[in-house]
Amino acid sequence: MNITINKSHTLHTSFTFFVCFMAALAGLLFGLDIGVIAGALPFLSIDLQITDYQKEWVVSSMMFGAAIGAFFSGWISAKFGRKFSLLVGSILFVIGSLWSAFSLNVESLVIARILLGLAVGITSYTAPLYLSEIAPEKIRGSMISMYQLMITIGILVAYLSDTAFSYYGSWRWMLGIITIPAILLFIGVLFLPGSPRWLAFHGKYQEAKKVLNMLRDSTEQVRKELNEIQDSLKIKQSGWKLFKNNNNFRRVVFLGILLQIMQQFTGMNVIMYYAPKIFDLAGFNDTVSQMWGTVCVGLVNVLATFIAIGLVDRWGRKPTLKLGFLVMSVGMIILGILLFFGINDNFQKYFSIIMLMIFIIGFAMSAGPLVWVLCSEIQPLKGRDFGITVSTATNWLANMIVGATFLTMLEIFGSSNTFLFYGLLNFTFIIITAVFVPETKNISLESIEKNLMQGKLLRNIGK
Repeated sequence: MNITINKSHTLHTSFTFFVCFMAALAGLLFGLDIGVIAGALPFLSIDLQITDYQKEWVVSSMMFGAAIGAFFSGWISAKFGRKFSLLVGSILFVIGSLWSAFSLNVESLVIARILLGLAVGITSYTAPLYLSEIAPEKIRGSMISMYQLMITIGILVAYLSDTAFSYYGSWRWMLGIITIPAILLFIGVLFLPGSPRWLAFHGKYQEAKKVLNMLRDSTEQVRKELNEIQDSLKIKQSGWKLFKNNNNFRRVVFLGILLQIMQQFTGMNVIMYYAPKIFDLAGFNDTVSQMWGTVCVGLVNVLATFIAIGLVDRWGRKPTLKLGFLVMSVGMIILGILLFFGINDNFQKYFSIIMLMIFIIGFAMSAGPLVWVLCSEIQPLKGRDFGITVSTATNWLANMIVGATFLTMLEIFGSSNTFLFYGLLNFTFIIITAVFVPETKNISLESIEKNLMQGKLLRNIGK
């Protein structure tokens, strides 16, 4: 009997991990498209003769597309399902990657990057949402964090690919090779089941039950989860109407917006997009050193994300976030001070890079994955599509602002003041986290929703 139960548990767990891994694969494409531009930019800027202003648009155009993609992904996901949204995203990844590789001028490249942005916006909305609705509550944080891990792996692979192709100056290959994982994503998504919560929302209870039976260890777990889902569906209003008429829902939508702004204004994506430029500021002036330094950034980003996966369901979301913001603040402020006094010898050069790596560790173990975790957990079922649409669109608008202003900030305020600014922002995010952010580990989505609708303080809705 025990052998049968253990075998059943192993099968359910293996299938759950397979489903979560395939959904998280969207993060790999996300990371590839974020990371690839850092290495391609120096070569395409020479080939296409583009200015610093045009570089900012090449970088930020993807965020513009992502904001649009995130905005419409809520409607697509709500109407046609999470699986359909992931399929649409994978197709756009294929088209955008090929278009980028064959672009003949900066205008064509910007359009291709907008298409890639649409794909990133749709998948960055859908994948964490799908994972939150599929994964059991005890491993939900780890599974959603796996999405961020795939992003960091994508960034690292992009940096390695860029470095390999940099010896030949082949920026078209850098951008075009992403087509291969995009096709693999499309094939993988075909085998995913529908979200049980989306199915129940659309009255397909038997299909929802069938999916849960594949993902959960016992019929009792399935019965309990279905009952909780049905209770959450008793709220009559949904989406915009719920936002307009329910103050409790408005509170949590604004919290999602705040969390995404905090994530983007840590300054992490400045490093992702302009890593070679930052290594140049630190005194590494040759292209080879800058490219391999960028690979080190990607590797540290991947390894530190494992800290988040290990802590998020044990230590919790909130303390991990506060520690991460503190580490990022210290790293950025010290880097800003070093740049203020000037980097004149090898010790200072390498110490500045250590501070940069410490900052990356702080982000990868906290705000990188945990903001996506929290934003997918805190929204009530009938407002989830609307709430996550708003927060994800905010992420990409903030991302676009950061990407489009960094070089300008360096020119106007100087490198030291720019990094000090981001350091002080990270310090203020510790206070905001303590006051507003809830702890949601080991609690069902439906229990979080119940606490929210009872009017509890935002920081207490996970209790």
